[in-house]
Amino acid sequence: MSTFLVIGAGGNVGSELSRLLEAAGHTVRRGTSREAGPGQVHVDLITGTGIDAALAGVDGAFLLSPPGHTNQDQLLGPVVDAAKALGVHKVVLMTAMGADADPNGAMRKAEVHLEQSGLTWNVIRPNWFMQNFHTFWLHGIKTAGVIQLPTGTAKGSFIDARDVAAVAAVLLQGDTHANRAFDLTGDDALDHDQVAVLLSQALGRTIRYEDITPETMRPGLLAAGLPADYADFLLTILHFFKLGYAERVTSAVRDITGAAPRRFTTYAPDYRTAFA
Repeated sequence: MSTFLVIGAGGNVGSELSRLLEAAGHTVRRGTSREAGPGQVHVDLITGTGIDAALAGVDGAFLLSPPGHTNQDQLLGPVVDAAKALGVHKVVLMTAMGADADPNGAMRKAEVHLEQSGLTWNVIRPNWFMQNFHTFWLHGIKTAGVIQLPTGTAKGSFIDARDVAAVAAVLLQGDTHANRAFDLTGDDALDHDQVAVLLSQALGRTIRYEDITPETMRPGLLAAGLPADYADFLLTILHFFKLGYAERVTSAVRDITGAAPRRFTTYAPDYRTAFA
């Protein structure tokens, strides 16, 4: 059995990935930027604190682009370098679908840094998470029964974070797909009106979608505590959603795990209590 470091182990992907790896008999070091509790190790990507200690003696590591920051290359590069120096065998990096579209983008620079490190690697680029609806977009749904986003009528092949974790678990435990990048999506694409209907059915109350402008959304993002540069980044990628770039469907989840990705009709009932 192996030892794996999972950065962001308290998040939607990291928590499920940790569970899957432990269920397979492995030892998991759950990385957290907060004070470490039982089964956790302190890793602060902003200051670099704890990186070497967390990576020492592990066989593989899962890294992700830290939310709220736009300099992902600067934050993740030192972790990749430390993994190489400490003899880690495999690193799986999660960025986002579309990260490879801009060679000068910070996420793509982080990917290239890993790809050129000499480590065995995988990059996974998930599309928009279904879980965003009960986290980032939850306030409007709970208080007003409305999803407010500047995405027009465009569709997205939303993916369940649990399927992203399942892919990462397979990639960490073997090298069949080594040194490849994968765009991860759900099995179908939905617009936000369709999402609202499915949420309404699952929650037993009416949810509707309202298309808003980026200018309308930005103050709310800032009020929620997002840094201005990250708010602008989020609005930029939502604009790409509106242009149709999130609609593409891939077979990567099925190809890697052998199972079909979950549909929204599974996600919504599973998380019903989160919307209460």
